[in-house]
Amino acid sequence: MSLPENVYTFPFDAQFGERTMTLHPSAIETENGLLLLDTGLPHKVENVIGQMDDAGYGLDDIGMVLLTHQDGDHAGGLATILDRANPTVLAHEIAAPVIDGREQPRAGPDGERYPPARVDVELGGEPTINTRVGPAKIIETPGHTPCHVSVYLPDEKLLLAGDALGLYGDTLDAPEPEVTMDTEQALESVGKLADLDIDHILCYHGGYTDEGTERLEEILASH
Repeated sequence: MSLPENVYTFPFDAQFGERTMTLHPSAIETENGLLLLDTGLPHKVENVIGQMDDAGYGLDDIGMVLLTHQDGDHAGGLATILDRANPTVLAHEIAAPVIDGREQPRAGPDGERYPPARVDVELGGEPTINTRVGPAKIIETPGHTPCHVSVYLPDEKLLLAGDALGLYGDTLDAPEPEVTMDTEQALESVGKLADLDIDHILCYHGGYTDEGTERLEEILASH
């Protein structure tokens, strides 16, 4: 199994202390351009743009940007994209004030905040976006941050997990406790996802796995 047609990932390597991790911004085709999920770090956004170009897309092809949460490795590249294109930006209503500069984010790897950038739509609840692979359901999955969201494509049984889950080596698991603001809430979110019919998952940290609902149930049992 692999990512379905019309769903893309644009991975890049980033250093977190002594660890090198591969991060995975992704995109889904819609009738109104790409829906880009997360933008990467400020100094890595050119990697994302280059891979979009390799896939046949330019910045002007981005119709919407959805930020899964406000951490700099997800939202840091937004200002660069908005300097060169004009997509509609969506983020949870709790994340928006951090992204646009009204509030400060938690410290990133270099201790500096990323450039603030506008948010056009502040999300509450769990809306659905129409795409070329069927409905994309925005699922509230707090824990890693209080306002984290993931995206579920029921027609493909695919979860774009953001940081609600991580792929550590070959092991799919809950987000690491040291970077999770509320570990109990994060496990509750895993339980919420385990109620969905999932065959494969793309994690922002670690990438793609063909594990799904059964593995999520194992995670819950092990914790």
